[in-house]
Amino acid sequence: MLHECGVRYERTMANGITKKVTELYLVDALSFTEAEGRITKEMEPFFSGDFDVVTIKRTNYSEIAENDKGDKWFRAKLLYITLDDKGREKKTATHFIVRATDINNAHAVVIDRLKGSMVDFEIATLDETKIMDIFRYKPNTANG
Repeated sequence: MLHECGVRYERTMANGITKKVTELYLVDALSFTEAEGRITKEMEPFFSGDFDVVTIKRTNYSEIAENDKGDKWFRAKLLYITLDDKGREKKTATHFIVRATDINNAHAVVIDRLKGSMVDFEIATLDETKIMDIFRYKPNTANG
């Protein structure tokens, strides 16, 4: 499950003034405690000073779709279209997090990801997020 974590730290701006900023990251974790531990471990190498994990919340992303050249993250709300037992159209929402270069590329990444799907779908919304990066679960590979 992906958790959105807000990390607050002091950044030196281009004009030399220090300012507190909060950046958002996604962490693959089973609990809030694990998410806090993982984001702390992932961020420690990047900061010489203090930083705080100020928010953690669950997300409803069911899939990650990526363009390896992408540097922005987009939220896509998809509606899967099925027919109920009486032949009426039913739409079920799901959310993707999409890495792409821009909104047009994000649209193409989603379409490419779902090509060959047996279920009809439509992209209801596609919006750029403020997410900086995603830290996926990595199994401990140490032999020891």
